[in-house]
Amino acid sequence: MKIFEALRKDHDKQRALVKMILDTQGDSSTRKDFFRQLKCELATHAVAEERFFYAPLMHTDQTVDMSRHGVAEHHQIDKLVAELEKTDMSSANWLSTFKKLADKIEHHLAEEERVFFQQAGKAFSEKEKIDLADEYLAQMKT
Repeated sequence: MKIFEALRKDHDKQRALVKMILDTQGDSSTRKDFFRQLKCELATHAVAEERFFYAPLMHTDQTVDMSRHGVAEHHQIDKLVAELEKTDMSSANWLSTFKKLADKIEHHLAEEERVFFQQAGKAFSEKEKIDLADEYLAQMKT
């Protein structure tokens, strides 16, 4: 497996969790559980992705700006998650903020898959693509 496939699998999990949360209402235990899962998925994915995708790309002139942009978007996502944690889940404000988070996540994932993966595909050797996937997957298991 190459790094792009490994990342895409986790992107699909994030998209599914976002959709499931949007299908919940109020301060339900289901919404709480799905949100807790999404927070965990986003946090562990961001750490591993920054280490095994973005960091290696920062060493290449053609991909350094892209990498910085991706990491900056992780921080924007973190801020929205933190804001949601301080907001009553049954309030209209929570849902409004969650929709902003959902949009930011979808933008970030689509940009990675449609733009960043293509650029990284040119920057990484075939061996690097496989090695980075192995390291990423090992990190995600811990």
